[in-house]
Amino acid sequence: MMGAARKAARSLVRDYGEVEHLQVSMKGPGDFVSSADIKAEKTLRQELSKARPEFGFLLEEGGEIAGADKSTRWIIDPIDGTTNFLHGIPNFAISIGLERDGELVAGVVYQPLGDEMFHGEKGAGAYLNERRLRVSARRKMDDAVITTGIPHKGRGDHGRFLKELAAVMDVTAGVRRFGSAALDLAYVAAGRCDGYWEADLKPWDIAAGIVLVREAGGYVTDLDGGSNILETGGLVAANDHLQKPLTKLLKAARS
Repeated sequence: MMGAARKAARSLVRDYGEVEHLQVSMKGPGDFVSSADIKAEKTLRQELSKARPEFGFLLEEGGEIAGADKSTRWIIDPIDGTTNFLHGIPNFAISIGLERDGELVAGVVYQPLGDEMFHGEKGAGAYLNERRLRVSARRKMDDAVITTGIPHKGRGDHGRFLKELAAVMDVTAGVRRFGSAALDLAYVAAGRCDGYWEADLKPWDIAAGIVLVREAGGYVTDLDGGSNILETGGLVAANDHLQKPLTKLLKAARS
């Protein structure tokens, strides 16, 4: 997984330097796809197919591709943070998750510009390059920095989000919006941020990051505190001290 991410990243780094020359189309309001996405996804699929030809795929651009092994599939976002990428904002990542029998078992989130390889496997821990990761140890919401994603034109419930944001702003040390769900989850795993919430996400945005947070000692649930994360597209991630208070706060804000 890490080898495939590094290979796909080579063209992304080149394209990032020539972003004004990329062919770009829109899938919907504020939802872009570039030739860089297509090229990186093709490389990832080729490299992972060489290693595990029997596995299937769930791809952001290519959709679902069944494999001979019906129990296992790669869940891939070639550029999580495409809008950042196309605007020259250096906060984007390649995200590769591995799902087996409906359970997420491995994840890689690679930020190529900083050469930050976040990786984790069920039962084996989470790492940034070769350094073991642990979620933050903060116990109080007033000390916490929380990340989120802001719904844009044509996506999400803007009124609901503003209620949630107001509630979190009122009790925390700060709220951040970086523009990449995969990196938000990786940052929670690394203890850079204390929690993260967002709605209306796709499986490829979050599959790898969920593994990282859990293997770094954190918790990830859907917005109601349940386990239907990939199905609902909403999640809350934090350490064991902040997960329940944050989830409760967000539920109260929506009610």
